[in-house]
Amino acid sequence: MRSALKAAGLPEDSVGAVVIRARDGAAVLEHRSSESLQPASTLKSLTALVALERLGPAYRGRTELRAAGEAADGVLRGSLVLRGLGNVDFDWRAFERLLGALRLQGVREIDGDFIVDLSWFRPARTDVGAPPFDEELEFRYNVIPDALLLNTYLIDLDIVARGETVRMITSPALEGVSVVPDFTLVARDCGDWEDGWKIPAVSASADGAVTIKVRGEFPRECTATTAINVIDRIAFADRLFRSLWKHMGGTFRGRTREAAAPADSRIVAEHVSRPLSQVVIDVNKRSDNPITRVVYLTLGARSEGGEDLDTARRAEREVRRWLVERNIGTRGLVLDNGSGLSRSERITPAQLAAVLRAGLTSPWAPEFLASFPIVGVDGGMRSRLKGTAAAAQGRIKTGTLRDVSAVAGYVKDEAGDTHVVVAMINHPLADRRVARPILDMLIEWVARRGSREPDPAPARAY
Repeated sequence: MRSALKAAGLPEDSVGAVVIRARDGAAVLEHRSSESLQPASTLKSLTALVALERLGPAYRGRTELRAAGEAADGVLRGSLVLRGLGNVDFDWRAFERLLGALRLQGVREIDGDFIVDLSWFRPARTDVGAPPFDEELEFRYNVIPDALLLNTYLIDLDIVARGETVRMITSPALEGVSVVPDFTLVARDCGDWEDGWKIPAVSASADGAVTIKVRGEFPRECTATTAINVIDRIAFADRLFRSLWKHMGGTFRGRTREAAAPADSRIVAEHVSRPLSQVVIDVNKRSDNPITRVVYLTLGARSEGGEDLDTARRAEREVRRWLVERNIGTRGLVLDNGSGLSRSERITPAQLAAVLRAGLTSPWAPEFLASFPIVGVDGGMRSRLKGTAAAAQGRIKTGTLRDVSAVAGYVKDEAGDTHVVVAMINHPLADRRVARPILDMLIEWVARRGSREPDPAPARAY
């Protein structure tokens, strides 16, 4: 691997790696394994395992529709409250079903306000004033979640170019919001359609109507799907509620505001997420940042004590407690949001390898292992190492940021021994084209190993 690093222009000190044989903990490869490095999305494996063990695989997030007031003769004389409790599956259709349940109870008019309750996480709006992670703020991976995460505050776009015409279908419908295509058609491969994307332009008229122009270049004869987050979340909730309620024949003349649910409010309908055992598949296989961040914050919201701390600090405290309980050191560990989509989060390869080894003996090991991408089959590894000794023999979580490329997971060798593999490359040249072949080389090297006694000293690959 030394020659591969040299050919790629990567110095040896840009890499931290460790390979551990799972059955006895023998280190078969180590290189700067105690260095605190940026892990990118491989950190999600830590969040997933701690969540499974602290919350349990059957844990479900919830969303409550509550009434603050009595209903009589079809009128709710009081406010309607939508309260978020960390439900990662609460899309607009689920909201529609909650409102439908209210209509089935005979309510057709709301004589009060629509209250959006985000208070389960503290602060409720960590997105306000947050510095941008990168220049693509409108895309899903950059959504900073809250306790409600209504449809992830996304507008879905289906875009089709035929001839000289671009057509677009959007969902969900938002009251007073129109989305229009404003593309320049170009000769470009459809697979690279995002190369011509520009940040959508949002404008509001005097009457409150909002127009979103989806801009940039778009390939001719192309079909694409994406989703954008360009409207403030309280405004999004307001306009979605008005659209759905109006469609159901309901009446509402109040205003929408963010507040905690009144103490005397009662639940009139409820939606629950999938169990955590299924959600962690989104965390690791799909590497979904908003979902991972909600799971991480849920650890804090559900923890005992520390009510004076914000939810992210309580989550960090819970993760550190879990590590200490398993005799895994925390020196050099820096936690931010639990997803790895951060410039501050750090962990050593040795720490993450110890987490993965603990996962093998966890009561929820089957659920944890099933959440990892299978080499050459699915998730972030679906197109990597196909036709090699590692294909279908490894479960690897990947991680990629600007200047960061990493892998973490499990690889079975030709003798049937399972190895924990962690490697992180932190360097300005560590993009996917340069770094991934080197990381794949390490994974394949492990897969081709045969059964043998541990080396007198850990093997060096550099």
